[in-house]
Amino acid sequence: MMLSRNEEQAIALAAVVQAAVLVEQLARTGDIPADSSEPLLRALFIQSPQHFSDVYGNPHASLNVGLNHLGTMLNRSMQGVSPDVTRYALSLLHLERKLRQKPAMMAALGDGIQSASRQADHFSVGHENTVAALAGLYKQTLSNLSFRIHVTGNPTHLQNAHTANRVRALLLAGIRGAILWRQVGGKRWHLLINRSRYLKACTTLLQNPADNDRQP
Repeated sequence: MMLSRNEEQAIALAAVVQAAVLVEQLARTGDIPADSSEPLLRALFIQSPQHFSDVYGNPHASLNVGLNHLGTMLNRSMQGVSPDVTRYALSLLHLERKLRQKPAMMAALGDGIQSASRQADHFSVGHENTVAALAGLYKQTLSNLSFRIHVTGNPTHLQNAHTANRVRALLLAGIRGAILWRQVGGKRWHLLINRSRYLKACTTLLQNPADNDRQP
């Protein structure tokens, strides 16, 4: 059974939202669960997937946080969703648009991720060395665009070098989700026009975990 285009787009958007949620949580508390962050980081190293499902695997497990938050945002209840999460998610979509206008930067990102993949293979995806390499790549590329994402939170956590690296690595992972969303046909106006379709897709993906191994 194939994923619908709306489900593919919802999954990619959920990855963007999950990155935003984790950035907000890191900036506020200094800690996040590895089972939510590592699927996002791992997806960075999957640059030429054979199937859409190769990127995030089973979204019910890997993107549960993002799917739940996206569903809440689409339902316009916003209960339990920080305004910063919405701001980060929309900023990631905007930053990806800026990035697409810089093919040289896109190429540099691809090369940098390939280089960082060696550290991921040697240590692990969530190891501080891998995270530091991804954070450095973000600083060398996306931080130089005219539009920058301003992360707010507890200064004690944000001034911690490892926490700052994790924030930048997650922002890079959010860009990965935004790129995938564009690749499967996502557009900014879809956030308004396709709201009900995305909401239905989130509900389906969360309620039917056994079906989420479907491949296009």
